Amino acid sequence: MARRRQRKSRTRNSPRRGRWAVVRVVLGALLLPALIAIGLGVIALDTMVKAKFSGAKWALPAHVYGRPLELYAGQPLARAALLRELDGLGYRKAAQAEHPGQFKISGNTLDIHVRAFRFPDGEQPAQRARVSLDATGIAAIGDSSGAALPLLRLEPVRIGGIYPEHAEDRVLLRLAELPPYLADALIATEDRDFYSHHGVSPRAILRATWANLRAGGIAQGGSTLTQQLVKNLYLSQNRTLVRKAMEAVMAVLLELHYSKQEILEAYLNEIHLGQAGDRAIHGFGLASEFYFRQPLAELDLHQVALLVALAKGASYYNPRRQPERALARRNLVLAQLAEEGVIDAERARIAARQPLDVTEAPGGINQYPDYMDLVRRRLQEDYNASDLTANGLRIFTYFDPQAQRQVETAIADTLRRIEAERKLTPGQIQAAAVVVGVGTGEVLALAGSRSGQVVGFNRALDARRTIGSTAKPAVYLAALEQPGRYTLGTLVDDAPLSIVSGGKPWSPENFDHKSHGPVPIYVALSRSYNQATARLGLEVGVDRVADVVRRLGYEGPLLKVPALLLGGISMTPFELAGMYHTIAADGFHTDLGAIASVSGADREILRRYPFAVEQRFAAEPMHLLHYALRQVMIEGTGANAYRQLPAGLVVAGKTGTSNDQRDSWFAGFSGNYLVVVWLGRDDNSPMPLTGASGALRVWSAIMAGLDNRPLPEADPQGVTYAWYDPGTGAGSGEGCANARLLPYISGSEPEGRGCLGGVPGQVLDRVRGWLGID
Repeated sequence: MARRRQRKSRTRNSPRRGRWAVVRVVLGALLLPALIAIGLGVIALDTMVKAKFSGAKWALPAHVYGRPLELYAGQPLARAALLRELDGLGYRKAAQAEHPGQFKISGNTLDIHVRAFRFPDGEQPAQRARVSLDATGIAAIGDSSGAALPLLRLEPVRIGGIYPEHAEDRVLLRLAELPPYLADALIATEDRDFYSHHGVSPRAILRATWANLRAGGIAQGGSTLTQQLVKNLYLSQNRTLVRKAMEAVMAVLLELHYSKQEILEAYLNEIHLGQAGDRAIHGFGLASEFYFRQPLAELDLHQVALLVALAKGASYYNPRRQPERALARRNLVLAQLAEEGVIDAERARIAARQPLDVTEAPGGINQYPDYMDLVRRRLQEDYNASDLTANGLRIFTYFDPQAQRQVETAIADTLRRIEAERKLTPGQIQAAAVVVGVGTGEVLALAGSRSGQVVGFNRALDARRTIGSTAKPAVYLAALEQPGRYTLGTLVDDAPLSIVSGGKPWSPENFDHKSHGPVPIYVALSRSYNQATARLGLEVGVDRVADVVRRLGYEGPLLKVPALLLGGISMTPFELAGMYHTIAADGFHTDLGAIASVSGADREILRRYPFAVEQRFAAEPMHLLHYALRQVMIEGTGANAYRQLPAGLVVAGKTGTSNDQRDSWFAGFSGNYLVVVWLGRDDNSPMPLTGASGALRVWSAIMAGLDNRPLPEADPQGVTYAWYDPGTGAGSGEGCANARLLPYISGSEPEGRGCLGGVPGQVLDRVRGWLGID
């Protein structure tokens, strides 16, 4: 009986056991591939984590620096200019200059704690120095012990960068470079369990869940710093369960392979902390420059707390747009530091009373887009785009922030006055300017518009406009290279002329619509007489003039037609600056350059950009041309410059006005600066401005703010000065009526000496008085 019941029981249980067996088989068949897939997925994620974290995590943009300001005793640097330089570098005024990046000023004494910087020629450590000032500039420089310093070099300002397509920018830092409290503040506010969890923190998740339930919404997140790093470094921002699961797995994998210090350092460099247009500010190193214009190591506690506050949401807590929110969040960070015992309550209260301290203008951005455009174009000749946007290159240039500021101020102020005087619609006249160091060809400043901070059409490099009378020096130089035929005293007839050119009559007229008869060459150039210039150019030959234009450095399109003699050729301001630099440098040509050197991310120099100098004109005819261009400024079309320039400053230059006054030009130079200015309308319509009434005024304002040296007075060998009578073109003598001392290439001096064949001028005047002749 019992056996019968057992058989019945087995009979009843057999189908049930069979069904469970089938379920187990099916589940096994399903789970095994799933487990294999998960395992393979984890392996793939592990490979991805190690590949990126162990390699180059970020594309590092090239950063571009200006010139370092070198200070020395006797330097004629104004106190205001020196303070502006320190402000541009983010130096802070302090009671004592105890730390790098600080200065103290007391009367005529300036104490500076100069920052350490790796220059192309080596590392310069931080140092304290005392600069004594007087009315003329820098009187003396000494170190902290009082010993005299022959030279004190400030670090260069970073003027911009060349960014990858995703426009991320960062300044990499190491944990050892962090200011006090930064890591502690970040961990206290973002991940209290950072040093105890393994990538994911169950406690943080529970804590966030409880806080969110009490708040009735999302008030706190449960992600660890490691998870946030994974999300930013590897994954998209999409909020899905799959992405969240991958984030958790990758966070655990990251913690398995790398130390907490490595993870924290990566987080500090990766986190997004701001936005400058389309450029993303990543990492605390760059954020410090962006908000405070200071290196991270120099920040005080309240500034560190603000940067940590931004980790919660850089846009929501933007201190420039939402200062109240930013202040509240910053003070919460300070309170949490006190709660964790990192700082005491009194220190937190003192820091909370400080202002946000952010600068009005962001630092570390492309402040000078026109100059950066020039740098970028030159670099693209030697480097691939990936090199410039990913390898962390350091580009050192000749950019001079003092000169750039002078250019931008002069353009803006002068155009505003011109428009008010002429009752012109504001903003319609555009401008461009180039400042070059004479002799070196270093491009010190460049403006491609009247608004130097605006990215747009770079007129200095791309606006090809008719250069007008600024072309005339090429005509006179072509003549003066033939001393057997032409000297500065050679008379040229400024009378009407008409020829056929290209099947059409060409009949140039003077600007004043008058003829002036026979005039010396130097007068024809200084007064910019068109008829005399055209006649001289035709005598010399258009081909010879075109050759001079080429030798001066112009490489663009060039038609050998008579109109060339009066500036019927279009150039950019940069191209014209290249021509005039050859003139200013006494006939020595060098290509204009903006870049001094390029270093790699390891600070080793990759490339230098030396200047190649070639003598293209003899010193003697160039000296004569300088004399004539100086007369432009003394008695010719450029004389109004001395309304702004000191009377003792010897300069040379030339005005230029195109047909119908569509373009206003001035190109001129001192002993150390060449400046070219263009004014015009973008639609090429006429203006009520000539070169003298427009561009010359801007040029004068720029030069008035630069530390100019006068043109040298020394005469080259092969040049002789002789007295000359402008009325007759013949030789004269000292003391003779109207006599003028002119330079000549030796052997070309005029025949005859004395007054009217040897009668002294005083005797001649006395005879005229007796006879009643005026």
